[in-house]
Amino acid sequence: MIKPLYLAGEFVLTSEYTEIVNPFDNSLIAKVSLANEDVLESAIHLAYESFAETKKLSSYKKYQILIQIAQSIEKEKKSFAHLIVQEAAKPYKYAIAEVNRAIQTFITAAEESKRGAYEYFDLDITPDEMPREAYVKRFPVGTILAITPFNFPLNLVAHKVAPAIAAGCPFILKPASSTPLTALKLAEIIHQTDFPKSACSVLPCKSSLIEKYLNHTLIKKISFTGSPEVGWKIKSIAPKKKITLELGGNAANIITDTANVTSIINHCVTAAFAYSGQICIHAQRFFVHPKLFDEFLELFIKKTKTLKYGHPADKNTDISVMIDEENAIRTEKWVNEALEKGAQLLCGGKRNENYFEPTIFTNTNSLMKVYSEEVFAPIVCIEKYDGTIEDAVKKVNDSKYGLQCGVFTNNIKELSYCFENIECGGIIHNATSILRLDAMPYGGMKESGFGREGVKYAILEMTEPKLLLKEK
Repeated sequence: MIKPLYLAGEFVLTSEYTEIVNPFDNSLIAKVSLANEDVLESAIHLAYESFAETKKLSSYKKYQILIQIAQSIEKEKKSFAHLIVQEAAKPYKYAIAEVNRAIQTFITAAEESKRGAYEYFDLDITPDEMPREAYVKRFPVGTILAITPFNFPLNLVAHKVAPAIAAGCPFILKPASSTPLTALKLAEIIHQTDFPKSACSVLPCKSSLIEKYLNHTLIKKISFTGSPEVGWKIKSIAPKKKITLELGGNAANIITDTANVTSIINHCVTAAFAYSGQICIHAQRFFVHPKLFDEFLELFIKKTKTLKYGHPADKNTDISVMIDEENAIRTEKWVNEALEKGAQLLCGGKRNENYFEPTIFTNTNSLMKVYSEEVFAPIVCIEKYDGTIEDAVKKVNDSKYGLQCGVFTNNIKELSYCFENIECGGIIHNATSILRLDAMPYGGMKESGFGREGVKYAILEMTEPKLLLKEK
């Protein structure tokens, strides 16, 4: 049986489909209809027509819709978690956490939908004392094209869908090819709300098809989360389009001499290996004060060796397989390259089909992909810095990426220096780079992205300010 896609309020079967398999055992989960050009054209035009409705939705109506979605996800929490386990091979403990986060993302969007974003200021601030006053109101931009990755098939979808509804924008969602089922289940929930039916489409399709429509005049904004390679290509194809890119990185973490290694080690290991490192802010690089280096390394290796490998549906599983064998093979090549260039392997390093062992390196440098690129795998590089915060920051900034950085310090001067000088979109104090709270602004510098997500900030990105200069 083939699962239909969701086209502007209709569940539609098409002539082409793709097979969704469980990455852990390669069992067939479902066959899913793929959108073609006719479907995508219809979705775009119907979304455009629906904008007349969505932009007039009251704040309270948007609030009701978003709360209803959150409540419906809550009712089906376990079903969503098991679906994520199946199609993404995400261990259950992380899948259920993702569902809980998605619920909160929709609740936060509901709250933001009531606040709006308005400004008022007087224009008697210059010597001319012009007798006018200014009102600034934000208006929805129109149809959003949202493109999401496999690693958070519900919450990263929520971070595009919830702000779009709150802003009053129609949207077309292209979920990751390997994990479309969770997004289609969310579409079933949205279908039960009062959000205009033609304003929502969830369209699994080939990336090559979406590429043809990036510059469509009726699409007013693109919101993309995924690889830097694809993200910057999208921006080059549609340079005049409003766009948000969340592109990941090779997140660094600083462990200063005031850190309590014993108390933070579990968090650090989790940050390195949760969901096999397939998280854009996973802790890929650690820079440790020389006084703590040996202790940190010993405890990190010891804790890593206790991680339980198993079926993702097992609630005790800490680490499972990667999304596919292709990525596991790429990881293996990068590990071998690092070893050839002189890296010291302290733990792991082996592949079995699409399972890759939690892997710890030291003696790494920027000539190695495991250090300089986004590894998106269960690999971590642990290095010393010379004991000065300036050197630690220099090492953090030795990267073309800049998404988030964790800083463990109880020295306010060190923290201030890090905040002022680290080239990242977010500095996380006394926690690792992996910490993301869904209400906070989220995005990167350098090649880590363009624009900001986080519910409030995504809403701002999906609206345009308009000025009324009113005579007094």
